[in-house]
Amino acid sequence: MKKHILIAATLAFMVSCNTKETKKDTKEKKEMSTTITENPLLVKSTLDYGAPDFTKIKNEHFMPAILKGMELQNEEIAKIVANTEAPTFKNTILALEESSKTLDNVNAVFGALAGAHTNDVLRANQKELAPKFSKHGDEILLNTKLFERIKTVYNGLASSELDAESKHLVKEYFKSFSKAGANLSEDKKKELKEINAEIASLSNDFGKKLLDASKKGGVVVTNKEKLKGFSEEKIKSITKDGKYEIQLINTTQQPSLQTLENREVREELFKKSACRAEGGTFDTTELVSKMVALRAKKAKILGFDNYAAWSLQGTMASTPDKVFNMFKNLIPGSLEKAASEIKEIQAEITKNGGNFELAPYDWNHYAEKVRKSKYNLNEEEVKPYFEVTTVLEKGVFYAAQKLYGITFKKRTDIPTYHPDVVVYELFEEDGSKLGLFYGDFFARDSKRGGAWMSSFVKQSKLRNQKPVVYNVCNSPKPAEGEPALISFGNVETMFHEFGHALHGLFGNQQYASISGTSTARDFVEFPSQFNENWATHPEVLNNYALHHKTGEVIPASLLKKIKDAGTFNQGYSIIENLASSNLDMQWHTISVDTKIEDVAKFEEQALTKMKLKVDQIPPRYRSTYFAHIFSGGYAAGYYSYLWTEMLSHDAYDWFKNNGLLTRKNGDKFRKEVLSKGNTMDYAEMYKTFAGRNPQAAPMLKARGLK
Repeated sequence: MKKHILIAATLAFMVSCNTKETKKDTKEKKEMSTTITENPLLVKSTLDYGAPDFTKIKNEHFMPAILKGMELQNEEIAKIVANTEAPTFKNTILALEESSKTLDNVNAVFGALAGAHTNDVLRANQKELAPKFSKHGDEILLNTKLFERIKTVYNGLASSELDAESKHLVKEYFKSFSKAGANLSEDKKKELKEINAEIASLSNDFGKKLLDASKKGGVVVTNKEKLKGFSEEKIKSITKDGKYEIQLINTTQQPSLQTLENREVREELFKKSACRAEGGTFDTTELVSKMVALRAKKAKILGFDNYAAWSLQGTMASTPDKVFNMFKNLIPGSLEKAASEIKEIQAEITKNGGNFELAPYDWNHYAEKVRKSKYNLNEEEVKPYFEVTTVLEKGVFYAAQKLYGITFKKRTDIPTYHPDVVVYELFEEDGSKLGLFYGDFFARDSKRGGAWMSSFVKQSKLRNQKPVVYNVCNSPKPAEGEPALISFGNVETMFHEFGHALHGLFGNQQYASISGTSTARDFVEFPSQFNENWATHPEVLNNYALHHKTGEVIPASLLKKIKDAGTFNQGYSIIENLASSNLDMQWHTISVDTKIEDVAKFEEQALTKMKLKVDQIPPRYRSTYFAHIFSGGYAAGYYSYLWTEMLSHDAYDWFKNNGLLTRKNGDKFRKEVLSKGNTMDYAEMYKTFAGRNPQAAPMLKARGLK
């Protein structure tokens, strides 16, 4: 999932207001002043909803716009600190909230292109800006005088007449500054700033290396016969200069492993994937060891035993022990389920004449054969019913209309950053405007792996802003003239990311920094995972699962196969997730005294320690290409996918007990969860919605573990 901005993270995208000006800085300012009125990023967009005008925005606009945003931020912070009046909500908290408005707007566009349609200029900008953003974020969060003013307002909340949301905003700023180290001595603050700057630089380097490793690390096949199992359309889509190039996606397992018949090609593709960032030009092992060591050091400075203990403040889980307890509760049943699956797949190998032990690169290939024989379900049989635009309009949008009453209209007059991107305007049931939605669904070289949601414009009543959100996915793009047919897994991804979009669209806050998806990591994935449930709801599925040629609704028999196969391979699925979640927590619970000599060895020991080293089931991400935790903001937070899966299944269970797909249920979920943003305690928010604390049983049942 893209990007979800917390207050501290927002402030990290700023630059120092107390740096000594150099000749280079003066030159930059002069250049910036001559172009500011011509920079489309610094003037209010004339497009509906303030959407970015990509017909005007060029690479060269970003750096001066960001520098100007920083300058304006600096001026506003300086005014707050210099104010001799007693600190109040208006002259301190509200002034701080609005100080980043220009920079927020520019960074929203810059971040979108840097992730979904990057180039050499943007990558160079990222590298140059990473330490600057880190430094200025620290200058704000570690500003003693600013924190004293915040603390004064915070201490007066008991007698304040502020509304509940404003009080919560004060608390969030106080917590963010405290967590960042605002209470440290000046010497410790200086040391922390240096560490943060180095981590930011290393993280940027990791992301760049990984993008190159994935883009350039695929398998090139010269003999078409070795591609047996691929459809002609698939072969056509990977043909390049008379050869066939199978590109890597971000996860360990690759989709092509499912259909490739040639075991040697499967093995080569798997090993290229699993070792993409080990050794050679794109090696990330040193970056990994440096980052975890620096994070451990940072935690100690801030008074915590390890980075995870520091990072989990303000989350639902709250402590590493609670996360590890969740793992321990899931691992036994998951291993038992996986063991039975291993036996099934090994039997399938033998049945097909294979005289070899099941290896990771065999799993998906033979699991598909088991799926076909056990459930008579063929992925290629299913794909013709899932054309991407039909899935979006008659599936994803249809479910949202049934639940929340919103409607959608395609907009072809709104410019986009790439021809593949589509735009829709959203309306409330009464016809009033809700916001804009951009969909970018196909993989390309200029896009990083994975799928995510973010905003060009965040909802804010104070700023008079309606939301402009986007979803990015990485479904394989069809060859020219061919229909865009996707797997059911990618269908679920579209529903997932639109769950995030709804969270952003339904934000109903005064303040942008706590609006919509600006929540803790182990809550923000809840609405998105919950929305996946509607992908298989009969009424929804029958509306969008239409054969791309005949328009025939997916047959009931095929629908039953999909549902029956729903718990198949769940042992594998949850083990690969648990393995990666465990790696994340093990890396971030090391002490400052731990010396990492060998990344691969640490990884093996971390998996063995939790009984998650299963030879046939590799982690979904190995450490060397674990972008979530080393360049994506999920450090000590990848567990949140499993945590929020528990919430999502429990919430769907509530829906089942109350009539499922009804406006009444949708309105309640919107009112109690989707519209709340970060305005109250998450456990309390969930309990208000469901009338009880979440239970794990629905998740275990859905996974076939109970």
